[in-house]
Amino acid sequence: MKTIGILFGMEQTFPPALVEYINSMGVDGITAEFVKVGGVKMDDLSKYDVILDRISQDIPFYRAMLKNAALHGTIIVNNPFWWSADDKFFNYALAHKIGVPTPRTALLPSKQHPPDTTAESMRNLIYPLNWEEIFEYIGFPAFMKPHAGGGWKHVYKVDNPTELFTAYNKTGDLVMTLQEAIDFEEYYRCYVIGRKYVRIMPYEPRNPHHLRYVAGFTLTEERRAQLEDYCLRLCNALGYDFNTVEFAVRDGIPYAIDFLNPAPDAERTSVQEDNFEWVLQTTAKYLIELAQQGRKVPSEYKWSSFVNGAPAATDKADKSADKTVSKAKNKVIATAKKRAKSD
Repeated sequence: MKTIGILFGMEQTFPPALVEYINSMGVDGITAEFVKVGGVKMDDLSKYDVILDRISQDIPFYRAMLKNAALHGTIIVNNPFWWSADDKFFNYALAHKIGVPTPRTALLPSKQHPPDTTAESMRNLIYPLNWEEIFEYIGFPAFMKPHAGGGWKHVYKVDNPTELFTAYNKTGDLVMTLQEAIDFEEYYRCYVIGRKYVRIMPYEPRNPHHLRYVAGFTLTEERRAQLEDYCLRLCNALGYDFNTVEFAVRDGIPYAIDFLNPAPDAERTSVQEDNFEWVLQTTAKYLIELAQQGRKVPSEYKWSSFVNGAPAATDKADKSADKTVSKAKNKVIATAKKRAKSD
């Protein structure tokens, strides 16, 4: 028996509906349940063949547990190693590099010194910052938001330097980005699951929350194809298998506004019933596909592989390490197969 685990926090509708839906499908040899975990020994073989992670961004213990489970072959959605290293500023730079339009964005140092640092710790930082150059590059209005944040926390719209400095003074030790505001005619929120299933939803973020999926424009087939292409480019480059991507369209150009959402909102009351059903059914289908593929122990752990693809070993040390990992991989897979037979 192969087990799909759902790891979640305060969500009320999506996780239980997902477990119920997967189990109701009656796929032979596959079951779903909520993850249960206590103290974790480093050589533990996780009970779960696949885990959908909806909460580890807020719970460091879960993030460490997921990394260990991945080391032993559990397939984690989304990759806990990459998510730990990711940030919005890098994502904007990456999107620009792969040809997806993005607003002009600048990185700003924290207004206050990070904990346990002093002015001497910041000796390499230009002070005062080259504000005029930054303003000329970004322009106004602009949005200031944390480089690694989410959930629209600490997001400020600023129309001039005075408003910017007032907002900046409130950000404490957060590293911020300043981004060109896009005055849009159309806006889309897109679910991307498995880097192949895309749901494009016309969206109006300026509406009250319960009316945001009621938009006054129509999605054309040409726009659909364009957005699907951009969504898949982004999620393949970022390595995310469960994500939402948001686009603001100005003068016919879709600008990727927000696409670091590896645990995006999927509550029934938030995304509306038809979108909820699509996310529910598509997620179930994808997690079952992963479970049927079986456990996958990574063959190497070099960070460069996340950006450039897995390079071949180039020296004796690398080759020796690859052999060691390969042996460990075969051992874990064999153990998993024995356990599956006993189940």
